[in-house]
Amino acid sequence: MTFARNQWYVAAYGRDVGRELLARTILGEPLVLYRTEEGSAVALADRCVHRRYPLSESRLDGDNIVCGYHGFTYEPGGACVAVPGQKRIPRTAHVRSYPAVEQDSFVWVWIGDREPGLSDPVPRAPWLADPEWRTVSGMEPLDARYELLVDNLLDLSHETYLHGGCIDTPEVAETPITTEVDEDAGIVRVSRRMDDAACPPFYAQSTGITGRITRWQDIEYTAPSLYVLHSRVAPVGVLPGPDGEDGDAFHVEVVHAITPSTGTTTYEFWAVARDFAQDDEEVSTFLHDQNRTVVMQDVDALTLLEQVISSEPEGYQELSINIDTGGLAARRILERLCSGTARARPAAGSETHASHAHGRSGGADAGAGAGILPAGAATP
Repeated sequence: MTFARNQWYVAAYGRDVGRELLARTILGEPLVLYRTEEGSAVALADRCVHRRYPLSESRLDGDNIVCGYHGFTYEPGGACVAVPGQKRIPRTAHVRSYPAVEQDSFVWVWIGDREPGLSDPVPRAPWLADPEWRTVSGMEPLDARYELLVDNLLDLSHETYLHGGCIDTPEVAETPITTEVDEDAGIVRVSRRMDDAACPPFYAQSTGITGRITRWQDIEYTAPSLYVLHSRVAPVGVLPGPDGEDGDAFHVEVVHAITPSTGTTTYEFWAVARDFAQDDEEVSTFLHDQNRTVVMQDVDALTLLEQVISSEPEGYQELSINIDTGGLAARRILERLCSGTARARPAAGSETHASHAHGRSGGADAGAGAGILPAGAATP
């Protein structure tokens, strides 16, 4: 399996990285995560150089990891600082240290053969750490290749058929999409605007809306690892004002961090941030449980799909239609990232991130941006 290296991936939520050693495998590389006594997140290769014992099964001594097999000791930068039975430390006694950044409630790690630079900004999901938004979140392991999850998230028409009783309505499958592709930034945007739709239980019970709704779904996928669904819900006819003010609508930011573990396993980090009912614990519990139900429905479907793909004959040809436009664009970007031929992203701060372009006005401008694909672009 070829991965997109020289990229940032979510290794854990910040809340899960502490003074207990945490094992994660990312892009096939075993890592151990922990937090120093001063609070910095550390990511090291999870193998002692001596006899390959997992450092995640070892112990901390201050900020150093002491291997639980023979006592080789490593400081947070990966250098060995103590060897049992001798004073001289072999020149090659060190383990790899991975750059780690804690941002927007996630701990991101850089998996690559070079150091990250200005053209490698950490993707943003600022709502997850914004006190004006209330967030519920979780992580589910997926026994399927990460590309299947990307396909799944970029084609929301499956909500109508797979997520009965949660987020499904007929209008999601029936409404045409608009797709934009920003090749330079490696971003795919898929927008679906429903003017008059049924209100699914996910929103009816959390917002209190009893009638039909205006429902906007504006997806922004930053390859290879971050997906954001900007969701706007309001009673039919309630639209943003001329100045963009949108206080009469309800806004939800659904975030998925997609982290390949191995060629056929994935970590799916999910979060739901809202700008309403922020002090209502019943709403928080409901949204957490409902979204986890939705995620597990996807997990079950994609696990089954992985089994089918793994057993099918070589050369099988699938059929693509208009709703697959965004997913096919993402596949092309991922292919270039994996092959190392993708264009460099703009330096940090020079591009417009979702955190700047989307606030309470409720989502992306579906007609803006470069590379709008024609309606039939997905049809072979």
